[in-house]
Amino acid sequence: MAAVGECSLPAPWRPVSLTHVEYLAGDFSGQLLAYLSLCPIFIIVGFVTLIIFKRELHTISFLGGLAFNEGVNWLIKNIIREPRPCEEAHSTVTTKYGMPSSHSQFIWFFSVYSFLFLYLRMHQTNNARFLDLLWRHVLSICLVTVAFLVSYSRVYLLYHTWSQVLYGGVAGSIMAIAWFAFTQEILTPLFPRIAAWPASEFFLIRDTSLIPNILWFEYTVTRAEARNRQRKLGTKLQ
Repeated sequence: MAAVGECSLPAPWRPVSLTHVEYLAGDFSGQLLAYLSLCPIFIIVGFVTLIIFKRELHTISFLGGLAFNEGVNWLIKNIIREPRPCEEAHSTVTTKYGMPSSHSQFIWFFSVYSFLFLYLRMHQTNNARFLDLLWRHVLSICLVTVAFLVSYSRVYLLYHTWSQVLYGGVAGSIMAIAWFAFTQEILTPLFPRIAAWPASEFFLIRDTSLIPNILWFEYTVTRAEARNRQRKLGTKLQ
C-alpha cells in the first residue's frame, strides 16, 4: 500500500489547454500581449452568444467561414511543416508547426470580413450619414489595430516568426474576401429558402439579408412596439 499522502500514477498527466499563452516573467508588455492574443477565443464566444440569441443566417455563415478558415490553416501547416521559432521557450504549444500563424490568419479573416460587411453589406436608412460613416471608420480602424496587435503578439511572445505571421495575415485576408463573395453571391439567395425550412422555423432561425441595417431596423421596430404597448397600457388604465 502507498503511504499516506502519496499516490502512484501509471503515467504522466497531460493538461487540456486551449488558452495557454506564456510570457516572460516580469514583462508587463508581454503580459498585455498574451491577453490580447486570446482575442480569437473571445470572438468565438461572442459568435456563439449571438447565434444563440439572434439566430441569424448571415452570422451563422460568418462563423462557418471562421471554422473553414481554421481548417485551411491546419491543412497548410501540415503540408509545409515549418517549425515554430524557439520551441524550447514554451513548455506547452497546441500545434507543432508554425507556418502560417493560426492566430494571424484568424484575426485577419475576422477583421477583413467585418470590414467588407460594414461597407458593402450595411447601409444606413436614416439621415445621419455623417455619423454613420464616422462610426464605420472608427470601428474599421479598431479592427485593423487589433489585428496588427494580435499578429505582433505572436512574434513578441516567440510563438511565430515574422514570415509566419505575414503569410497568416495574407491567407486570412484572401479567405475572408473569398468567403464574403461566396456568402453574398451563393448563400444569400438561398437564405430565404433555408429560413422557410421546418427545422429553421422550429429553431427560430431567420434571414435578415434584405434589411440594409439590422441594428437600425431592430432599434426602430422595438421603439415603435414599445410606444404602441405603452399607449395601449395607458388606455386600459384610464
